[in-house]
Amino acid sequence: MCKSAKEIFQAGGYSLVITGNGETVVSCGRGIAPLIELIESGKNFKGCFAADKIVGKAAALLYAHMGVAEVYAEVLSVAAERVLLAYGINVSYSVLTDKIINRKGDGICPMEIAVADVNFPEEAFAVLREKAGKRNK
Repeated sequence: MCKSAKEIFQAGGYSLVITGNGETVVSCGRGIAPLIELIESGKNFKGCFAADKIVGKAAALLYAHMGVAEVYAEVLSVAAERVLLAYGINVSYSVLTDKIINRKGDGICPMEIAVADVNFPEEAFAVLREKAGKRNK
């Protein structure tokens, strides 16, 4: 099943594809915003398979919060790999990197900084939603 998420991801030019539970979700959104929106949607992603452009610790903690079974990343950080494996999520990638760089290319991604000392998915979701400018509903 992860192959289909990866195949759709690679063929469609998406930033994110999640398959499972009889559904396929695709996004062209940037950063972690699509993951936050999916969590807020209340849909069940437990056991699903995700293919993502860039997965750092922030995204990895959100995937753990969602309960996905497997993640493929074009670019994966070492910290993200540790998180995914710690939560029993199978992981594969094309490129492994030490850190995720911000969009300007002049420093660390602000979402990675926000979760540097966070190790629990629920806490990460709250921190990241606030950092991304989301409001509690």
